[in-house]
Amino acid sequence: MDLRRDALLCGVAALAGAVNSVAGGGTLLSFPAAMAWGLPSTVANATNAVAMMPGSLASAWAYRREVRASARLLRVLALPALAGGVTGAVLLHATPVRVFDAVIPWLVLGATLVILFQRRVSTASAAPDREKLRRRMLWAVACQFAVGVYGGFFGAAMGIVTLAFLALVMAEDIQHKNAVKNLLAVLINGVASLYFAWAGLVDARAALIMTFGAVAGGYLGGRAARRTPARVVRGLVVSIGLALTALLAYRAWRAADPLRASDHRGQAVPARRDQAGILALIPSSVAGARGAPQQPPR
Repeated sequence: MDLRRDALLCGVAALAGAVNSVAGGGTLLSFPAAMAWGLPSTVANATNAVAMMPGSLASAWAYRREVRASARLLRVLALPALAGGVTGAVLLHATPVRVFDAVIPWLVLGATLVILFQRRVSTASAAPDREKLRRRMLWAVACQFAVGVYGGFFGAAMGIVTLAFLALVMAEDIQHKNAVKNLLAVLINGVASLYFAWAGLVDARAALIMTFGAVAGGYLGGRAARRTPARVVRGLVVSIGLALTALLAYRAWRAADPLRASDHRGQAVPARRDQAGILALIPSSVAGARGAPQQPPR
């Protein structure tokens, strides 16, 4: 047991929880941290989803007044969020990661631009008639299902995309959108976590360490965001979105370059989809952190 590694993992999870409470994208911090802790990539993804769900719940609690004000919209979007989350979790082992890696940067960039020009869009479309509002709600339901699928599969920047499509159906400020976004993230990560746990893809010890950090960061980040002017929160969201676009584009570029995706002997390294049960992961994570070869999945 390495207490320094555990403390670092908990700290990064806390930072990820705070980022998720404000905008989204905390997975880009916590997922690499889980892999550095010693987990295989698929298990790190599943464990991260389990750990981030309580953090999103803590953020939603910090926004509980705004959540109550948006209860009607949440009832409409809850079902596509749940359906999308379980669909994405099931597809995790069947869909190539590189397909998502190629699309995600453009998705995040588009969502960030929507948030950046949100005031202009909302002014141009103020007081829509009932038919236009109905069409927007149908679009929002479809977007929520798509975001749920992506969230169940990986989920980085899920919050930013959610904030973008909520502009279609919410006239309230970004604080209310943040409240809805956080509760929808609870539903998506929650149903995906149930599937991952059932499939034996969750490292219990890492999930426990990360959950403590994510809950603390999510609650404190949510309280801080509620007390911050909407203009400042929107600027932070846009900044995070642009940074995530650059990071995701860089990851996709490296993955697409065979020279950069090669080992020290210049040979291509095939993508590996590790799968292991909880009992096999705990000793292998310790071995991986010390540089020893990991145990093969059972």
